[in-house]
Amino acid sequence: MKAVVLYKTCSPEELTISEIPVPEVKPGWVLIKVKAFGLNRSELMMREYEGNAPYIKLPRVLGIECVGEIADAPDSTFSKGQKVVALMGGMGRSFDGSYAEYALIPAKNVFSVETNLSWEELAAIPETYFTAYGSLFISLQLVPEDILLVRGGTSAAGLASIQLAKSVGATVLASTRKEGKRDFLMLQGTDHVLIDDGTLKSQLLNLYPGGITKVLELIGPATLFESLSMVSLHGIVCVTGILGKKGTIENFYPIKDIPSGVYLTGFSSNYPTQKIIDNIFSRIKKHKLQPAIAKVFALSEIGQAHRLMENNEANGKVVILIE
Repeated sequence: MKAVVLYKTCSPEELTISEIPVPEVKPGWVLIKVKAFGLNRSELMMREYEGNAPYIKLPRVLGIECVGEIADAPDSTFSKGQKVVALMGGMGRSFDGSYAEYALIPAKNVFSVETNLSWEELAAIPETYFTAYGSLFISLQLVPEDILLVRGGTSAAGLASIQLAKSVGATVLASTRKEGKRDFLMLQGTDHVLIDDGTLKSQLLNLYPGGITKVLELIGPATLFESLSMVSLHGIVCVTGILGKKGTIENFYPIKDIPSGVYLTGFSSNYPTQKIIDNIFSRIKKHKLQPAIAKVFALSEIGQAHRLMENNEANGKVVILIE
């Protein structure tokens, strides 16, 4: 089969197609005929530098999510030809992932879906909407009365979060560094667009002098302290992303750095369940949500796809369609 194998850390242009054997099914795992998959920043980091870490064993087929059909699942409840999504559980890191025509995945990380979405639309959902859904409804406990800031609004997770937050009736603010993306964010349903140019806090406080109730922090530790300062008493900040390319904070002093009466949480997308996947697709169908797709590429164009995402030029999910 054709697959994108990472042999060493490299530039986007150095990603190439290899011919490798189709994986053999083993107990507890299912073989998926991959129809499409979305790109994620963790895969860019893996290609760029994380592949050198001692806990990563190269060569490795990249990819932490995919959509497709069951090709073989002898000891599971799945049937051949069944439409499924798969994500996380070590895909593309601990074992070979989804940048391939076939992927062998633990059954616990494969979920059935009933949808009329096209393969490319479906591919824009699993990891992105699971991350957004979990951040909003598990960690932030979002309710219709909330005023939410999505910090990093033009990212794929940011756009999905805007859609999901509006589906419950919350007021949504979204940030971007580029004035030219204001209209795009408004079209996604954003109530107020804030330009992250060093004056974001003052822009927000001009709108809501007492602060807001919730922040979804997709930039990460690089902007966390400012985000904590913009929420009102008993407000919640959820750190989910690291778009700011900074994953940790040195000399973090919780008693001083977290305002009294403000809550700091996070969301890890490592543990998807069939129930949550069902809830996501039910909400997408009920509210007629359309995943924002930046561009669809062929598997042979994987380098171009990585470059587009790396340059932060994508408005939405970058998808690879396997034909």
